[in-house]
Amino acid sequence: MFNFFKKNKIIEIGTPVNGEIISIEDVPDAVFSEKMIGDGVAIEPSEGLVLSPVDGEIVSLFPTNHAIGIRTYEGLEILIHIGLDTVELKGEGFKRITSENAKVKKGDPLMEFDIDFIKSMKKSPITPVVITNMDMVKDIVKNSGKVQISKDIIMSIKY
Repeated sequence: MFNFFKKNKIIEIGTPVNGEIISIEDVPDAVFSEKMIGDGVAIEPSEGLVLSPVDGEIVSLFPTNHAIGIRTYEGLEILIHIGLDTVELKGEGFKRITSENAKVKKGDPLMEFDIDFIKSMKKSPITPVVITNMDMVKDIVKNSGKVQISKDIIMSIKY
């Protein structure tokens, strides 16, 4: 007997920044907490280094360096938004390591940011990590607790 039903595939999203996962619903910004651009988690970062959470391509790198869009080779689109209202910093406190259209592997460095500077400017360093093309997602399993880059998984996406 043949199995014509396609098995579900899973993409594991690694940890882009060291810190503690907080629920997306608890992010003090309605764009994220109300899932206006997608679903995911947020991380209260403990240090200012962003690594790629997946293998893929950088599809958007905002001129202000506060947000990075990555598309996996499977087509999943992930937004890493460094801090809340940090677009207002106009790039100050951020150091770009990658470039748009770059091919990246899980664990490649993407951006550095100065948490103390962000806080001194009265902005939150909370970093949402959101799947922006939720139409591709069949199920999402979110992890919680403290996470380390290159070690932990923050989400598993079934597509």
